[in-house]
Amino acid sequence: MSEPVVSQAAEPAVPRHVAIIMDGNGRWAKARGLPRNLGHRQGVDAVREVVRGCRSLGIRYLTLYAFSSENWKRPQSEVSGLMDLLRLYIRRELKELAGGGVRIRVIGDRSKLDADIRDLIADAEAQTRDNTVLTLVIALSYGGQDEIVAACRRIAEEVAAGRLQPEQIDAGVVAGQLHTVGIPDPDIVIRTSGEQRLSNFLLWQTAYSELIFVDKLWPDFGQQDLAAAVAEFQRRERRYGGTGE
Repeated sequence: MSEPVVSQAAEPAVPRHVAIIMDGNGRWAKARGLPRNLGHRQGVDAVREVVRGCRSLGIRYLTLYAFSSENWKRPQSEVSGLMDLLRLYIRRELKELAGGGVRIRVIGDRSKLDADIRDLIADAEAQTRDNTVLTLVIALSYGGQDEIVAACRRIAEEVAAGRLQPEQIDAGVVAGQLHTVGIPDPDIVIRTSGEQRLSNFLLWQTAYSELIFVDKLWPDFGQQDLAAAVAEFQRRERRYGGTGE
């Protein structure tokens, strides 16, 4: 007599790409009577924790909104502190990231960055380009609207040169001109600090992303919070405009 067949529930899907709006460093510092830049410095520890969490969970892409195109309007002392922190992060963390199979990729307008930072970024990308465990995408001097405008300009140039016909323009053509070409769209966008908006972050790419808003300030966000966000994602039904039936 044959053994009865026991059905097993499928394992919940692990998101392939998690994007995070790291918000709340300044408020974290203010609540403790500290300068804002110390809040940003504490936020680097949260970055380290989340990168490790993504590797542990099997997430393949992590995009962090590190510095927006609008952040250039902040006080010069804060901007300078953030740039110094970026330099420190790349120099200090590169060896561990590279050794852990992490590929670094930076998106955004690099022309506004100091030359030494551009060199550090290029070196980090070159050293890690063959890593496959996790792709860490850092959105730096980045704005979603600017990205789409620039893509439209490049497409218009292709049309004007006769290399592309207007009727050939579709979502794939537009996506192919974005900073994130070759990167899957985010499954989840997490924003910390309780704010509930995208703030010009990956506007095209997040069309069907699940949005998860967390009350914790970014420096307090850790691996357990990431795992909780993934569990929330796994409870949701993604229908992409359909009925789900």
